[in-house]
Amino acid sequence: MSNFDIISKINDDIANKKNIAVVTIISANGSVPREPGAKMIVYEDGKIYGTIGGGRMEKLAIDEAVKCIRKNQNKKVSFDLTPRGIDALCMGKAEIFIEVYVWPVKVYIFGSGHIAKSLSRVFDFLSIPYSVIDERKDITNRDAFKNAVDIINEFPDKSFSKLKIDSNSYIVIVTRGHSLDKDCLVKAIKTEAKYIGMIGSRAKVKEIFNILNKKGFYPQRDKRVFSPIGINTGGKTPDEIAISIVAEIIAVSNNARVAHMRDLS
Repeated sequence: MSNFDIISKINDDIANKKNIAVVTIISANGSVPREPGAKMIVYEDGKIYGTIGGGRMEKLAIDEAVKCIRKNQNKKVSFDLTPRGIDALCMGKAEIFIEVYVWPVKVYIFGSGHIAKSLSRVFDFLSIPYSVIDERKDITNRDAFKNAVDIINEFPDKSFSKLKIDSNSYIVIVTRGHSLDKDCLVKAIKTEAKYIGMIGSRAKVKEIFNILNKKGFYPQRDKRVFSPIGINTGGKTPDEIAISIVAEIIAVSNNARVAHMRDLS
């Protein structure tokens, strides 16, 4: 596999909004598995495309690359390929550079109704990657969400264990019912998500918060929770609500101060 193949794959992965790390050997002395310039792509789950030679060095490089993706951080790493170094017998030295390409915002939409469809159009326009979670295959599919990074046909509240929600994740809860919204909110609070937005009127939100307070959850104390969701635009249609939600997500990602619906008396 040549570097031309790997560069082409990097371009495809970025176009498909995947988070990746590109590992490149930048120096090599003595006996080493690959030459300077050799590249390998590492994905969030530790899978790879290409190789920098296999063996102990490659395994350690993969582990470091996964950490770099999670931290959204580039890094230079040196390896001593000796028994005293990394427990290898090549007897050379190598240095790699890990360059990450991580989308600063990735959205998980729980629910696939009218607002979810409106959200998808706005995210498509802004090139913001998003996934949609809903068990209803008849309305949660590629025909409805052509550009979604992932479509997960599972009950929204049961899907959290399968999702890679981290501190770069933004959760939007717009399911078909109050009870399901509540269950998703509980699961969302337990994640590292940077933003958790839940749809609902002020009365509905108050009712759900009261229920969760009695169970030991206090969503009103969690600064990541925005409910009612969105900034105050006064909009009522699904498209208008979607725009207010996306505006709020952008504001949170930029640490900007806006008039959030949750803050209105």
